[in-house]
Amino acid sequence: MEPVHVAIIYYSATGTVHTLAQAAAEGAEKAGATVRLRKVAETAPPEAVSARPEWERHLRDTAEVAEAGHDDLEWADAVLFGTPTRYGNPASQLRAFIDTTGPLWFQGKLADKVYSAFTASNTAHGGQESTLLALGNTFYHWGGIIVPPGYTDPVQFRSGNPYGTSHVAGDGPPGEVALEAARHQARRVADTAASLKAGRAA
Repeated sequence: MEPVHVAIIYYSATGTVHTLAQAAAEGAEKAGATVRLRKVAETAPPEAVSARPEWERHLRDTAEVAEAGHDDLEWADAVLFGTPTRYGNPASQLRAFIDTTGPLWFQGKLADKVYSAFTASNTAHGGQESTLLALGNTFYHWGGIIVPPGYTDPVQFRSGNPYGTSHVAGDGPPGEVALEAARHQARRVADTAASLKAGRAA
């Protein structure tokens, strides 16, 4: 059987979610998956980006990261979405990409894949769980198979979020607990997708 295909599609303004996405890519690769790391397009006006030096710098530093396209979703057996929280919801940049996927959904090309999500917020109660649950609503419509990390690894009792990896950006960059949680979540996603793929091939 060919390796499981995992797409990690994310939006990051200043680098926190990008760092989590990179850790997720490491976890999926260690599980034997072929990984595509993809960012979604920046849709904020240039004046908003330039008003925050860290935002402008991150956009420049990740210029080489390929942008997500519909082909990445079609290719993938599993998809992890990463986003900062915005008032308890996914960032509009990620939603803008998701909102273009109607043709794929209509053709059934998003069904029966494994989906999971991770996030970050500036404060500890900044909408992390509601952001992940909101993405779950989309996965339901797609007919996806949602695989959360749950409490399936000791790191989850330290990170504390069974819905998906999350980080409080106000505390600084993601530390080893958050990074290991992201790696574990992606491994779990890849392993589940591999089991499904093997079962379907049998």
